[in-house]
Parts: sequence; C-alpha cells; structure tokens
Amino acid sequence: MPLTEPVARELLHLRDIELRGYRRADGLFDIEATLQDTKSYAFSNAERGQINPGVPLHRMLARMTLNEDMEITAFEAVTEFGPYGICPSAAPNFARLAGLKVGRGFLKAANERIGGVHGCTHLRELLGQMGTVAFQTLYAVRVKRDAAPNAVDTAQQPAEPPRKPMLLGTCKAYAPDSPVVARQWPQFYTGGAVSP
Repeated sequence: MPLTEPVARELLHLRDIELRGYRRADGLFDIEATLQDTKSYAFSNAERGQINPGVPLHRMLARMTLNEDMEITAFEAVTEFGPYGICPSAAPNFARLAGLKVGRGFLKAANERIGGVHGCTHLRELLGQMGTVAFQTLYAVRVKRDAAPNAVDTAQQPAEPPRKPMLLGTCKAYAPDSPVVARQWPQFYTGGAVSP
C-alpha cells in the first residue's frame, strides 16, 4: 500500500543512500555505502562558495570488510564532498572500527572509537544501515555454515541447548510472542496458542 497522496509541495533537499553487499574472492565480504545530499536550489557556503542545485553538499563513501563471524577486518571511508575543508580528515579514523563485531552493542562500541570529534556525523549514520546489510548479505552463508555437520563425534558430546536467534526481539515480526517466532523458533515463543 503506498503513502497517501501528498499536498502540493516543492522538493528542497534530497538525500540518497545506497548500500551493497559483496562476497569477495578471498572469502571475506564487503559492505559498501554511499550517502549524498543535494539541494534543489543554489545556496552559499562559507568555504565552497555557491553550491548549485544538484551539486553534492555531502558525499561520503564507506567500505566495511568483514568475515563470516561478522568481525570487521578493515574499514575504509572517504569524504568526497563536505561543507568544510576539514571534513575529509575525519574519514581515516573509521579504520579504527577494525576488530569490532557487528551485532549487539556494535554502534555503542563504534561510537567509542569514532564518536564526537573523532568522526563524521554522516559516516556514523551509515553504520547502522551497513550492519543491517551485513546481516542480510551473510545470512544464507551463516545459516549454511552453522547447519554443516560438525566433524566432532556428536555421540560423545552432550547436546547443546538451542541458542537464542540473534533476530529475536529486534522488531515487531520477531517479538517473542509473534506468530513468526512461533513458526520459526517455537522453543523461544512466549505467546498464546497460535491457530494454524
């Protein structure tokens, strides 16, 4: 269902965000993001002079490289356009994200490394979305890996209790009392009886 028909209006600001997930030839994965802000009118900038319609005020690019365990092995960022000449100098600091794991607490840990004056607001805004795209990119890879038979003799090993799915509790569909959880992870379902 689309949004309702808007009142007559004029476009003033356009932010385009593009994200892509790739499997690399070396077994790692790249998540790439681009953020670009443009205006529909010309305006004056203290350091860049006049910025014409369609010319980026902001254009940031980022590449997060990670392994199957969702650990960041490298992070590269570039500011092609910013409102100030100093803006590009924050991008190299994003390399500090190497070693972090994408998952619970990722954004908090990232902010400890590149928050405030050590980073760039616009590049930091991309991190949550890049994490989501990382999960989407690696989902099938991780499911297949985790389902592979263990080389250890399982008859000798006590059965491990099932692990709580990472998605449990992250949105309405994955609420513990949701019919989706009842169907996908019945052992973690907390709601009432579900009709077939």
